Amino acid sequence: MQKPDDIANKYFGKPFASLDEHTQKVARHIAEGKHIARNTSEEFDATTTWGQRAADAVASFGGSWTFIGIFAATLVAWIVLNSFILVKFDKIFDPYPYILLNLFLSMLAAVQAPIILMSQNRQAEKDRTHAEHDYEVNLKAELEIMLLHEKLDLLREGQWGELLAIQKEQLGLLGDLIAKKIVAE
Repeated sequence: MQKPDDIANKYFGKPFASLDEHTQKVARHIAEGKHIARNTSEEFDATTTWGQRAADAVASFGGSWTFIGIFAATLVAWIVLNSFILVKFDKIFDPYPYILLNLFLSMLAAVQAPIILMSQNRQAEKDRTHAEHDYEVNLKAELEIMLLHEKLDLLREGQWGELLAIQKEQLGLLGDLIAKKIVAE
């Protein structure tokens, strides 16, 4: 079993202590022979708070066709209701520039925008976690491939040594046979 320091010096050309956190983690995993892959989505989602889950739900609903449909239907209903009351009773509760409607829309935007930003920030953090994990997995795979190449090279060198020894033995035997044949003639 190799030590993380040996792996760091051999494959990164640096002492273990000078490596970044992720590279140190990979070197330790290789030295210990452990796997590094894990489900980062489950880990990340396990630490979410109620507010973060609510922000994700609002962002998910706010970015859907269902929301757009309900929003459009509400606007049309507001305008139709105002027009109906105007025609029927000659009164309206929100006159034409629809100031009350604009107030509600502004309040909706004022509340919805920060919630969606919170969700996007959380998603960006989740993406960074995935990218860091992908880096670790890729680095470990690259180092494992390098280790396999070394093992194959050692095996090949050993086989070449054996083949050379066998060839020397064969040449010696061939030389003996030629010498016996020359003496016999």
